[in-house]
Amino acid sequence: MNVLKIATAGSVDDGKSTLIGRILYDTKSLTEDKLQAIEEKSKQRGFDYLDFSLATDGLVAEREQGITIDVAHIYFSTPKTSFIIADTPGHIEYTRNMVTGASNSQVSIILVDARNGVVEQTYRHFFINNLLRVKDVVIAINKMDLANYSEEKFNQIKGEIEYLSEKSGYENQSLTFIPLSALHGDNVVKASKKMDWYKGESLLKYLENLNTEKNESPSQARFPIQTVIRPKTDNFHDYRGYAGKLYGGDLAVGDEVTILPSATKSTIKNIHFFNNEFQVAKKGSSISITLQDNVNISRGDMIVKTGEEPNVVKQLEATICWMDKLPLQTSEKYYIKHGVNDAQVKITNISSLIETDFSGKKEAPKQLSLNEIGEVSLKVSKPLFIDSYQENKANGVFILINPKTNNTVGVGFIK
Repeated sequence: MNVLKIATAGSVDDGKSTLIGRILYDTKSLTEDKLQAIEEKSKQRGFDYLDFSLATDGLVAEREQGITIDVAHIYFSTPKTSFIIADTPGHIEYTRNMVTGASNSQVSIILVDARNGVVEQTYRHFFINNLLRVKDVVIAINKMDLANYSEEKFNQIKGEIEYLSEKSGYENQSLTFIPLSALHGDNVVKASKKMDWYKGESLLKYLENLNTEKNESPSQARFPIQTVIRPKTDNFHDYRGYAGKLYGGDLAVGDEVTILPSATKSTIKNIHFFNNEFQVAKKGSSISITLQDNVNISRGDMIVKTGEEPNVVKQLEATICWMDKLPLQTSEKYYIKHGVNDAQVKITNISSLIETDFSGKKEAPKQLSLNEIGEVSLKVSKPLFIDSYQENKANGVFILINPKTNNTVGVGFIK
């Protein structure tokens, strides 16, 4: 069964939690006790309808304030597709949560209130999806019932988003616009008869039929070594396997490979997954491989196809989303974690603060504060094997860790 990872974002009262709750309800994915709790709570609040937001807002503060604060992951399935929804907060003070929730998503749903149109937080949500290179974005224009199901209002908002997309400069993104009412279920799971001017699919049908590989850019295989397997048993006395997760592209038996940082070359002899053996390993596979030659490899090394080597650097440029209350300043030292590799790192320069409304950059800021996004230069204590985030997402991202607190303080996207 196909698995689709989705991130949602929306401004206050755009109806994001209600939309997810409606999908769960209409696909019969809510348990009986959960549904009963929603019915009882809705009656207590004096509603003459089911408050579907109660299906997703798990924190007490979320239920009391009617907002999303933390990232929640919701799982449900239809006969065609298994879905994982990262319900991310939309407030400016939770930008770090939004980045975290959207980082592994294949498609993003940005909700817009049909009455209010594009607002400041919409710019932020759209910017983060561009920063993370999310290629399929659904603009769900919600609360169409409160805008008299107006085609004119829908087209107005669509035009504003398309103009914003042109300003973003991200040409490979696919935008889909769907008018809906999460509260009443119009165009959520089933097509609505109240908007016969809309000829597209319902939201769920669109997601079920979405082919996320159609516009994926081909990238090169990256196999960082997590551990070396040496069983030392009679049957596998001489076995030496290298285990990890394969990113970017595929590897096959017989491929000539280069091991970094030593630049030693060898050929893939076997590919194993548990006790099964394969001729080809697809990207995303957790595997172990053996090589024709007995070479010195340890955790943190990387195996790549010969001729497809990444950049080996000790200095790099990156865009960083800052996630700590203590601001990022030049000359500060942190730990950088890039895949399975880690090293000490120093921030040598903060070149700009990026405005998330696409209005431009503030050059040479003194620091980056919590939830701000900027462009920085870094110097690393040992070589890293990197690609740009645009070329290879998995090998183009890293996190920064404060050595004093062990807190993750920033996430970086390599240029």
